[in-house]
Amino acid sequence: MTEIARSSGEAERDLLARALEVIEKGQAAAARQANLALTLTFWRLGRLVGEELLGSERAAYGEQIVVSLGRQLVEQYGRSYEEKNLRRMIQFAQQFPDEQIVVSLGRQLSWTHFRALLPLKTPEARAFYVQEAVSQGLSVRGLRQLIARKGYERREIANAQIVGESAVPRDVFRDPYLLDFLGLEDTFLERDLEAAIIRDMEAFLLEAGNGFAFVERQKRMIIDDDDYHLDLLFFSRPLRRLVAVELKIGKFKAAYEGQMKLYLKWLDRHERREGEEPPIGLILCTAASREQIELLEMHKDGIAVAEYWTALPPKAELQARIQQVYEAAAERVASRELEASSEREDAE
Repeated sequence: MTEIARSSGEAERDLLARALEVIEKGQAAAARQANLALTLTFWRLGRLVGEELLGSERAAYGEQIVVSLGRQLVEQYGRSYEEKNLRRMIQFAQQFPDEQIVVSLGRQLSWTHFRALLPLKTPEARAFYVQEAVSQGLSVRGLRQLIARKGYERREIANAQIVGESAVPRDVFRDPYLLDFLGLEDTFLERDLEAAIIRDMEAFLLEAGNGFAFVERQKRMIIDDDDYHLDLLFFSRPLRRLVAVELKIGKFKAAYEGQMKLYLKWLDRHERREGEEPPIGLILCTAASREQIELLEMHKDGIAVAEYWTALPPKAELQARIQQVYEAAAERVASRELEASSEREDAE
C-alpha cells in the first residue's frame, strides 16, 4: 500500500507540474497578446490624431484638438489617454510609420519599451536600441540603462577607428567601456582591474558584446624561451574568432601595438582552430591617445583601442564627455573621407 500511495503521490505531483506549465504558458501568451493589442491601439490612435493635426490649417487649432480630445478620453478611459500621452502616441506613429513593423516588434517589446525609445534623436539610434532590446531580451529598465550609458554613441566612436580596409569587424567593440560595476577605487593596479572583471564577467561581457565566452586569464605564451602573458582571452561565437584583451593603466602607448601584434600572431599560429577567423585584439586604457591610434591604423591589423572608465559620471557629464569624443571621432572620419575624395579627384 505504501508503494501504491507513493506512486499515486508522484503521479499527482507530476500532473500538478504539467497543469501549472499549461496555465503559465497560457497566461504568458495572454499577456503578450494584451501587450500587442495595447501597443497597436496607442499606435493607431497616434496615427489618427497625427493625421488630423496635419490636416489642420492653424497650429493653435491643432493644439486645441489634442487638449480637448485628451480631456474627453480621460473621462471615459482614464489617465492613459491624457494630453501628454496622446503626444507620445503621435510621436510613436511618426517614428514607427509602418504598422507591420510595429506588429512584429510589439510581440517582443512593450509600450513602455517604445516610450523609452521616443526621445532618441535619429532613426539609426532607435534601430540600434530596438535591435539590442530584442536580441538581448532587455527589460525596460535594461533598455533605459543602455540608453543612459550611450551604447549607440560608444559603438559609433569605436567604429570611427575602422575606416576602409580593416581586420576588425564593425559593431563589435565600444569606446569608452563603462566598468563602473567593478567597484574599484580611483587608484588601483592592472591586476586589480583584471581580477574585478573576472569576478563580474557577465557584466563585462554585456559591455563587450553578445556571444562572448571567457577562455582564459593570463594566457601563457612561450616565444623564444621567454614567457609572455595575455591578460584575458575570449571567444566570440558570432565572429567565430578569438578576442585578446590587454588592460593598461594610463594613456595608450605606441609600444602596446607591437605587444598585441605579437600576441595575435602567436594565437593565430597555436590556438586558432579550423573554421575560425583570425584573432583580433582589444587594448583597454585609461585614456586612448586618439591621435596616436589614428596614425598607427591598428584596425588594419585587427587591433582596436578603447578607454575604460571605472566610475560612471553624472548623467549630464557623461553625455557631455561622450558627445565631445563622438564629435571628434566624426570630425576625423569626415576629414579622412574628404582627403580620400580629393585624392580620387586628383587621380582622375
